Amino acid sequence: MKASIYLVLATLFWSGNLAVGQAAVGTMTPLDLTFWRWALAALPLVALAHFVERPDWRAVLGRWRVLLLLSVLGMGAYTLLLYTALQHTSALNASLITAANPALIVVLAIFILGEKPGTVGWLGIALGLAGVLLVLTRGELLQVFSIRFNFGDLLMLAAIAAWGFYTIISRRLGLPAIAATAAQVVMATLLIAPAALAAGTEFPSTAAERWSIAYIALFPSLAAYLFWNLALKTTAPGTAGNYLNLIVVFTAAITVLMGIPLSLPQVIGGLLVIAGVLLAGRPKKSAEIRAA
Repeated sequence: MKASIYLVLATLFWSGNLAVGQAAVGTMTPLDLTFWRWALAALPLVALAHFVERPDWRAVLGRWRVLLLLSVLGMGAYTLLLYTALQHTSALNASLITAANPALIVVLAIFILGEKPGTVGWLGIALGLAGVLLVLTRGELLQVFSIRFNFGDLLMLAAIAAWGFYTIISRRLGLPAIAATAAQVVMATLLIAPAALAAGTEFPSTAAERWSIAYIALFPSLAAYLFWNLALKTTAPGTAGNYLNLIVVFTAAITVLMGIPLSLPQVIGGLLVIAGVLLAGRPKKSAEIRAA
């Protein structure tokens, strides 16, 4: 139950990141957003890890190679691709493409980890994808064969590929979740800093920019990554990945709060997504668990 709550909260905070990020890229560059996002989250995460988990930091840093890889994938590539994509596509469209991640994670888990979802898990994934397609095609499913993706959509596809590998590798990390996340964030900050300095990155000057950075650093960065990694300690990557479909639902809700109405296909699609998450998140029977 705790893992499910963690995954729901993580996707809620990431949904807000799409909406806030799209507004922020109007006046800030993707590099600026990425750098300040991790720079501001780094020290709080390190302190939280130190006082809550009390990890053996020498053992944590002994895994620096895999942590560096995770940092590049999850904090560097994914974040930069996401904010760049939001310059060319809408937050709702980005969330719809993100919803393809569960299927990608399942495929990666099958080939890399040897994990296979049970019948109910496959049904949940299918329902989630059906809901996404219903929203994407506005109720006319045959249009899926004629959808044209813009540059931002293609960048989002690259972003979810990076996140898929991040999730798979994180599952077998075997380190305290908060400490591992903190180490990755510190590495990301150090890696991005030279580029940010060369680009003349400065702290946001307007109140709107500062509020955007504050939200992004606290919720999508500090809280969401923490909850995601805590959940992965007891949840299979394919199951966790299916919760990413909730980003579509939460983003749609945020859209409504901003005064933009939803269509009937979007509502039905959102319900299918929720049903898919609930099914995929159910514990498997022993006969259904087939891991290498």
